[in-house]
Amino acid sequence: MIKVITLLSRKAGMSKADFKTYYENNHRHIGEKYLKGYASHYERRYVCPSDPDTQYGNEPGFDVLMEIWFPNQPAMQTAMTALAQPAAQAEVIADEEQLFDRSKTVSFVVDEVASIMPKLK
Repeated sequence: MIKVITLLSRKAGMSKADFKTYYENNHRHIGEKYLKGYASHYERRYVCPSDPDTQYGNEPGFDVLMEIWFPNQPAMQTAMTALAQPAAQAEVIADEEQLFDRSKTVSFVVDEVASIMPKLK
C-alpha cells in the first residue's frame, strides 16, 4: 500500500464551512474522476474548528489532510501520469484556484507503521 498525504489550506476569505462544502460537493468529484481505477481510497480529514472542548494542541497551518491510497507503485505512477496530462491539469488547477491557497500545498508519500494496541476494557 502506498499512501500520498497532501496538506491543503483554504483560500483567503473563505470560511471553513464554505471550504468543506465546496470541496465535498465539487472538487472531490474531480479527484474521483482521475483517481478512479487507480486508487483504492480517497479521504479528506478536516481540521476541527478551534474549540477548547474538542481541540487538542495548536491549530495546524492547514485545513484538510487528504489521503490517497494506492495498491502499488505502478498504480500510483499511472494515476500521476493521467493527472499530469494538460486537460487534467487545466481542470484541476482551475478548480483548485476557487478553493485552495495553492502556495501552501504540501504533498508527500508516507511509510505507515502501526502499533498493535491491547483491547480496551
